[in-house]
Amino acid sequence: MQVEVYFDVLCPWCYIGKRRLATALKGRNDVHVVWRSFELDPDGGPVPGLTAAQVIATYQSDPARARARVAHIQALGAAEGLELNLHQARPVNSLDAHRLIHLAATRGLADAVLERLLHGYHTQARNIADPEVLQALGVEAGLDQAQVGELLTGDAFTAEVRDDERRAAQRGIRGVPALVIDGAPPVSAVQEPAALASLLERATRF
Repeated sequence: MQVEVYFDVLCPWCYIGKRRLATALKGRNDVHVVWRSFELDPDGGPVPGLTAAQVIATYQSDPARARARVAHIQALGAAEGLELNLHQARPVNSLDAHRLIHLAATRGLADAVLERLLHGYHTQARNIADPEVLQALGVEAGLDQAQVGELLTGDAFTAEVRDDERRAAQRGIRGVPALVIDGAPPVSAVQEPAALASLLERATRF
């Protein structure tokens, strides 16, 4: 079974969804997970600006609702063992982070690199548009330093990122994390682990 997960490193829900999917997959060895790129802010720049919490506030007319939204996300993250520092993490352009994950996929390290990027951004508030940060996180996850350096000075895997995004649009995906099981219509990947496990089980039967 192939499970495609559309995500962005900038998305706290994607970090939560990744943890829940891992729980749902425990004890299974028949599922191949493919991480698909989706940029929440493709026009974003490399220089950090507002914090994630401040960005969330721009979508809420009531400051109290914005604070409650942030607290809700952090509480859900904490329930999965995640420290989501939305008051420190600052969204930036995520294209190079996605390219790095595509490189990692060719080495069987996509999950490990994604995990380091998510932790680096959401917990440590690191700038995942900074080549030095990406180099360090990629090497920590097991990638070759020279290969990461070559990636970050060129445009390798940009076409693959764009292909993922075109496929997402064709599938009607407008937000992440989104789950596609064996080519079926996309569903939310933020569901509880039991619900995700049920989806996988039904797909296995059919």
